[in-house]
Amino acid sequence: MAALSPLSVALLVAVTVGLAAAILAWRERPEPGATWLAVLLTGQVWWATFLVFELEATTLPAKALWYDVQWVGVVAIPVGWLFFALAYTGYDRYVTPFSVALVSVIPVATVAVAAAGDPGDLLAVDRVVRETAVGTFLDVVPGPLYYVIAGYTYLLGAVGSVPLIQLIRDDARPFRGQSAALLVGTAAPWAGNLAHLSGAVPIPGLDPTPLAFAVSGVAYLLALSRFRLLTLAPAPRRRARQLVFEQLHDPVFVVGTEGLLVDLNECAAETFGIDRRDAIGEPAATVVPKYDAIRELDGTDADKPRPIPIVGRDGQRPYEATVRDVVDDHDRTTARVITFHDVGAYLGQQQRLNVLNRVFRHDVRTETNLIQGYAEQLRSDPTDERALSIIEESAGRMLELSERTRTAGELFDPTEESETAPLTDAVDEAVAEARAVAPDARIEVGQVAPVPVPVVLEVVLGNLCTNAVRHNDADAPWMRIDAAVADGWVEVTVADDGPGIDPAEYDVLDRGTETPLRHGSGIGLWIVKWGVDHLGGRISFDEREPTGTVVTVCVPVDRSETPGADSDGEPPDPPLDDSATTGESASLGPPPNAGR
Repeated sequence: MAALSPLSVALLVAVTVGLAAAILAWRERPEPGATWLAVLLTGQVWWATFLVFELEATTLPAKALWYDVQWVGVVAIPVGWLFFALAYTGYDRYVTPFSVALVSVIPVATVAVAAAGDPGDLLAVDRVVRETAVGTFLDVVPGPLYYVIAGYTYLLGAVGSVPLIQLIRDDARPFRGQSAALLVGTAAPWAGNLAHLSGAVPIPGLDPTPLAFAVSGVAYLLALSRFRLLTLAPAPRRRARQLVFEQLHDPVFVVGTEGLLVDLNECAAETFGIDRRDAIGEPAATVVPKYDAIRELDGTDADKPRPIPIVGRDGQRPYEATVRDVVDDHDRTTARVITFHDVGAYLGQQQRLNVLNRVFRHDVRTETNLIQGYAEQLRSDPTDERALSIIEESAGRMLELSERTRTAGELFDPTEESETAPLTDAVDEAVAEARAVAPDARIEVGQVAPVPVPVVLEVVLGNLCTNAVRHNDADAPWMRIDAAVADGWVEVTVADDGPGIDPAEYDVLDRGTETPLRHGSGIGLWIVKWGVDHLGGRISFDEREPTGTVVTVCVPVDRSETPGADSDGEPPDPPLDDSATTGESASLGPPPNAGR
């Protein structure tokens, strides 16, 4: 058996290194890009292996045969490189059966032409055996298809290099190392092939490209072992960042420098009832809620976020908006990210703590002092009926205060699941509570639509109805409750002929905070306000002629448990109210005129 030429030995070294790298890549399946890297390396091994057969062949037909066989490896390399780069860097959405088939058309056609014996001399116009000092080579005069596949190979190689070049500047050192090793592994065969095509290689017929595969194999082995290629791929980062953006519980909008909406996350679309496909590309002012007010945050007040009331699918809630610039590598602002933080729960909790603190500091202490004082009086005169009566009244007020405090705690317990009930049941329950407090009261109930509402509204209406008759000094207190439904909102009014509510109570509720000198007389109205805020609604107070108060509560219709709702979760048509809409949109409109 004749000894192999030194060039064949060098090629077998490249084959060995490439084969080892291909096996390592194949073993890493299904890591991103592992399969396509194995395809690329297998193509290199195939090309180098059959080049050895070509070099060792002694006749022109034999050399031409092994030359044509090499095309399988030649065309597999750029395809493997392109799809490896896309999958490895997280652009795997472009790696589909259709894209693979489309990209493989020219390579498959090239192999088919070679297998058919190169009809029409598409791959090689002429083939000649050249005797040189370093061996016998097949010198090929390229045909038109040769240049097509060569240009196509360089095109795929350049496209696949783009995402890898981006990793060179990545913050993570392992990814920079991986990217550099991969690019070196690709550049080496390119340099060899360019030298061959340009005629820079002085030996006729010698294509040094397969010899450069030894450099590629070493570079890929270095990337696989030293830089943990495939076991530490950057592909999940792209997906993870997109997932975080989409799964973020806060609504987020991305607005370009021209004021057009670039992107929004799922929470933003759901909260504000926005169709993402229609919204992207539209002016931000027409899509982003309170965009004009938020733009002001972009100035001197950017570091002082303030609550902004916004109407979403769940009603009206206070949000704090933050604006952050998206800056490119040249410190140029390319977009702004607007994030809405729902601060309703936080503000409500802060209010409850302040009010309950006042209740324990003021109301409980006052009642306790009364009980202690009149208890001392009873000690000196056990027959003092007035003292006994005051003690009983104080104890009763403390018991009621305790019950309301417990109600407030249970009402906003985040561990409790929200329940739904028909509005008619909530009104009936509230009226029953009022009748229990004042059996002689004249209570009227107007038209009430049977739409579903959260049970929290039942607590709100119960407090309003009992307050309407309890604090009414008329001989026969009068109260009326009505409910209307419009545009996805329930508007309930409770009217009475009592002495009216002290304006100081309104002021405290409006400000949302109490002070030692300016505070409410109890927690009943606070429970009403907290309940309405919890539901994303609004409450208003108006005086009634000739005497009394009209309280209007406006909350969204509960859509989560709507019996008989259609596929879009729309509530059924309210049959008892002419003002109710029958085709509500996906998002709530502004609440009816319920604010003051």
